[in-house]
Formats: sequence, C-alpha cells, structure tokens
Amino acid sequence: MTAILTPSTTAKSPLGVAPLRIGPGSAGMLFEPDEFDAITDYVDGYRYELINGVLVVNSIPSPAQASPNEIVGYALWDYKKNHPKGSAMDYTLAERHIRIQSGDRRQADRVVWAGLGRRPNEKKDTPTIAIEFVSAGKRNAVRDYETKRKEYLEAGVVEYWIIDRFRRTLTVHRQHVEVPKIVSEFEMFETDLLPGFVLHLDEILVAADGWEEEEDVTHDDATHQ
Repeated sequence: MTAILTPSTTAKSPLGVAPLRIGPGSAGMLFEPDEFDAITDYVDGYRYELINGVLVVNSIPSPAQASPNEIVGYALWDYKKNHPKGSAMDYTLAERHIRIQSGDRRQADRVVWAGLGRRPNEKKDTPTIAIEFVSAGKRNAVRDYETKRKEYLEAGVVEYWIIDRFRRTLTVHRQHVEVPKIVSEFEMFETDLLPGFVLHLDEILVAADGWEEEEDVTHDDATHQ
C-alpha cells in the first residue's frame, strides 16, 4: 500500500536540499519551487506536481487518455513539417510542467509553443497552448475544467484546450475571451495561433474508444486539492 503523508506527518525538505529520490511515498512533502525544479531522481511511472507547495503524485495517464494525446501530437508535427505555414508552431511536448503564478508546477498533458520563431526555453517561455485530456472521475473533471483553466490563463497561456472523451467535446478557453468555444464531436477546430492547422475532433476521440476505463489515482496530502 502506498504511504500517504497526513497533515500531522507532512515532511519539509531541508532548505536547498531535495530528497535523493522521490516516489509515491514522497507525496505530501513540502518544497520550494526551486527545490522541486532541482529534483532529477524519481520513480518512473508517476506524474509529479507541486501544488500549494505540496508534492502531489499521480498515476501515469491511462491508455484512453494517452492515445488521443499521441494523435494530437502526430497531427501537430505533421502540420509543422508539411504545411506551408507550419513554421508558426515552434515545438510541442507531452507531459510538461507549466510554471503557475503562485510558484506551483502543474503538469499539462501537452503544451505547444507558437510564434517565437525559435526552439523555446522551457524554463522561461510559457507555452502558447496547453492541452488537457479529461480523466475519469468528477474530481479530475473539476480540476481540468476549473482549476487548470484559471491557473493556465493566469500563467500566460493564450489558449487552453480541454478534450473530453466523455462529453465528446473540445472546449477552448482564450485569453481575454469570456465565453469559451465548444466544438462538438464531428466538427473541426482551427486557431489563428497555428494558421492552417485543422483539428478533427472525431479522429481524436476515436483513439480513446475501446480502452478499459480507469480513474486516475492521486497521492497527496488530503488537505491540498
């Protein structure tokens, strides 16, 4: 059974000294942002985030969540390589941390940098687009639709895409635009951030179909959501 630190047992990493190795049992430890950034040794197969200064450990995405992410990544790289205006996209990566204004580190399913004209500096250049693929479970949906929307836009992300295999929709939030754009399953989506790029939502959703559903497991201090 994975140990989860409670408020009474929450540990604080020594100032400027990160644990030699972190894993699920490290959930609930307190870190400063620079301490978290300095961690290089960790147990594979988990996602690590810093939320409210607390280390949160999640299971890796299920196949139903990871498969559509692969398809989106392929579509983006195909656009960059083959479309006449593909140079608008600088880079895209899966499972990358976004530096939140509070100092937290939130891991996005996929990020896209556009308009820089160069390879991004991950520590300095906020992604232009953040993409999340909604996980099973109400808590995960609230986190993707509400918490991350606020965090990402405040961090400077221009567009936030929420691909929801349960609702069969794509929801797009944009900086300084109050009402989000809702794209239904058999519609296409285009953005001026990537001129000429067309996202076919049905092709993304079908990649998630047929996999056994699993609700993501989160290890954290129960007082920090």
